[in-house]
Amino acid sequence: MFPRLAEQYRSVVLDLVMSLQALASSLQRKGLVASCYVCGDGRDGHGASFVADLGDAHMVRFLVSDFGISWVESRHGCELVKLEGAEAIQELQRVATVLQQAPPPRPTALESAQEPEPSRLEAPQI
Repeated sequence: MFPRLAEQYRSVVLDLVMSLQALASSLQRKGLVASCYVCGDGRDGHGASFVADLGDAHMVRFLVSDFGISWVESRHGCELVKLEGAEAIQELQRVATVLQQAPPPRPTALESAQEPEPSRLEAPQI
């Protein structure tokens, strides 16, 4: 019985690793800051670390490995929430849904200042 349960858990970890990689790629294509680092060579699915920036110094980190599953949400470097197991997976689903439905982020003031406005590129009227 226990070897079967261990194998099922490894399968869950592998599924989560693949899902985290896909989620990070999807969020990056939308212009959001997200990353997923896989433990080992990436083929064995032993674990992964997913991080996403929610803006305003607010970030989430989801860790999955053979040792456990955890969700940490923090703001300004201070931990706000830590969940484990099924609760961590449910929170990941909730935030993933919100992030994927959110409109693309607007450029920051610094990014806007670096790009000249189209009206300034036009030739002067004579």
